[in-house]
Order: sequence, then C-alpha cells, then structure tokens
Amino acid sequence: MSAHPAVLISPPRAAGAWRLLPALFFSVLASGFADVRVEKIDYKGWPNSYRISNPEVELVLTSDIGPRVIRYGFAGGQNLFWESPQTLGKTGSDKWELIGGHRLWHAPEAVPRTYAPDNSPVAVKIEGPGVRATQPLEPSTGLQKELVVHLALNGSRVTVVHRITNRNLWAVELSPWALTMMAPGGTSVAAFPPRGKHPEILQPTHPLVMWAFTDFSDQRWQINKKYLILRQDPKNAEPQKAGFFNPNTWGAYLLGSDLFIKRYRADPARAYTDFGCSYETFTNADFLELETLGPLAKIEPGATIEHSEGWSLHGNIKLSSWTDAEIDRVVLPLASR
Repeated sequence: MSAHPAVLISPPRAAGAWRLLPALFFSVLASGFADVRVEKIDYKGWPNSYRISNPEVELVLTSDIGPRVIRYGFAGGQNLFWESPQTLGKTGSDKWELIGGHRLWHAPEAVPRTYAPDNSPVAVKIEGPGVRATQPLEPSTGLQKELVVHLALNGSRVTVVHRITNRNLWAVELSPWALTMMAPGGTSVAAFPPRGKHPEILQPTHPLVMWAFTDFSDQRWQINKKYLILRQDPKNAEPQKAGFFNPNTWGAYLLGSDLFIKRYRADPARAYTDFGCSYETFTNADFLELETLGPLAKIEPGATIEHSEGWSLHGNIKLSSWTDAEIDRVVLPLASR
C-alpha cells in the first residue's frame, strides 16, 4: 500500500448534460502530461465544471459550488459517486444541502459548524495533470477549504489532497474529514487491522465505534473476522453508521462490476476524534459514504492542515461471496497496491 501522509501543519498560505466549451479546452500536452486532459464543461447545470481525464477514467470537479468532486468513473461509464437529483445544477443556497460526490468537512461533527454551506463559486487553478479548487472563507467558521485533485497519466489512480486553512485570529482544533458519497445499490467493505490469536496478542488492537442509531442487527451490516461490510439498500431509509481505526485505512465500494477504493495512511501515535476513528461509513436510502478522518490538530492562525487520500477504480470485479477468503482473493490485492 502506498503511503499517503495523514496531516501536515504548514506555514500560513495565501488566500487563494455534458456540453464541452471548445474555447475553454485545456490540453496539458505542452506541460508534459500528454495523457491527461482538463476541460471546462457544463455538467448537469453547473456550467463551470472541470473534467479531468486520461484514456481510462474521468473525474468532474465543480467550481460553481464546492470544493467538490461530483463524478469519478471509467471514461464513458457509470458515475460511482451519488448525485442528488434535487440539487443538481443548483447554486447560491444559504444553507448546507445534500449534493453528492466527494467533499471536505471538519470533525468532530457539530451543528452548525460542520454544516457550513458550500453552495458558492470556488477559485480553480489547473496544476499539471489536475486541478486545485479553493473555497472562499467560511464566514461562520473562519476556515477556508481547498481540494487538490491529481490524476495519473495512465490507469485510474487519483491523489486527493484536502486542506483547511485557519483564517481566524485564534487557534482552532479540528480533524480534516473526507467524505465520499457512493451511488446507490452497491456494497462497501473496509479492513480491520491485522487479526491475531490468543494468547499471543493480549492487548486490544482498535476501537469499533457505534453511534446512537447504529444497529448491527440490521441486515445491511456484515461483520467478518477481518472486514466490516455495509450494503446500500434504496428500500431501507434507516440510517446506519460505524467507525474504527486502522493504520492502513482503506475502504472499497463495489457497484455492479466496478470497484472504487480509497486509501489513507493513519498515524497510531496521534489522537483521533469519534473515540479514535480513522475510517467511518454511513448509509441511508439514497447513498453510502466512505469517510476517512485525519488526526485532531491545533491549527494556529494562518496555518494549514492537510489530509491526503489515494483513489483507484477497477473494472470487471466479481466476488462469489462476501467471505474473508473471497475478499482476500479479489479486493485485498487491489487495496494493497
């Protein structure tokens, strides 16, 4: 598994329907990134969206709202990310709304702090084989969010860097929280830390965290020895959520025969929110979320906290069952790359 740094506290930073718009087409051939293209497009009512693609996969990042990645899929294939039909193309709302895709929050979860609206335009800068999107200052929090999305020249690998800058005159303690909303009808799986036997290992290895509404008797859950499995069911509206810690955090989502994987290297020496979670998963009738959390950190005025994930997409994936042995055979080798 490739390493993705958990959190970096940096010095202060400066503030920062698919209809192609040919006059605003960007080729990165001259920059040496011949296989990655960045195009400004109208995506389902958001006219200032950016399509990042190579011959295999494509992403769409919105700039009319955000920062947010609204699409990730094989070129011309299904979107693995959920899109809310009620808010597609909508902008300017003064309250936080369910939109879909991948977004950046800050934990621990609290109303109204966590739910600052992200329905306004963001500043976008093309950076080689990717895009950097910087949100205006959140008036209610004094924080500024940024996503940097880089696509590999070939294959499906994506690096997503999440940044939160403290624009207040005082220090703020928080955890960066990266949430990916998956399209309905699939199944998620996430790995517990390596298992062992008694009496060779006597100490606990990780927390398994429940919320007040968590119900492990719900048939959407499956808890194996090595893996936590959660299914998305459009017919079941009851929310479910659980979390745990794993230094080699990864979560995967199988939709049809397409498998999405996100990876993150957590630091066991640091403190994490939600009783120590580096990974959480949530579902309701509309979508399922794969969530990673960075450690709690005190951000001084003008400083930036950073949290990185690695994504990949894999096609023609078939599991005969959701047993540990079958997940070990099919999913684990892909998640461990």
